[in-house]
Amino acid sequence: MKKTQFEKNGGYFIDGVAYMDCKVTGEPVANVSTDIKSVIGSKAVMGMVGLPKDKPKKEPTGRPAGWHFMNEYVDKWGNVFHKGVEQPKLKGTRPITLSKPKKKILRRTKEQILIAREAEKKAALKKAHQKQKDFLNHKFGD
Repeated sequence: MKKTQFEKNGGYFIDGVAYMDCKVTGEPVANVSTDIKSVIGSKAVMGMVGLPKDKPKKEPTGRPAGWHFMNEYVDKWGNVFHKGVEQPKLKGTRPITLSKPKKKILRRTKEQILIAREAEKKAALKKAHQKQKDFLNHKFGD
């Protein structure tokens, strides 16, 4: 009985796999349940919903990270902030808060790492060789 009701709703079988045509685009949709009455394909759903939009990037304010946690921060325009809350009465009365830019850490390339490792090994071998020479020449801890 389910098979006949499925076929009445527009479903069909190809090699034992249940198919039904999308009610919007008419494209066949595979592996559908035999209990359904209609189906909407993924392309039709994406057309209805639309592609996700990119969020607009926030423009930097020019203030350092964590400025709103400082007890007092004065920006380059003279605006005074106490714990992130602007104090318009104090505008221009305090010296500008100077902040040091965060030092950027440069990553070494694989080649630079290998060269440094080779230099360390060479220095260790040279030291061990000198230690053996000193031992043979009877120089202990001099």
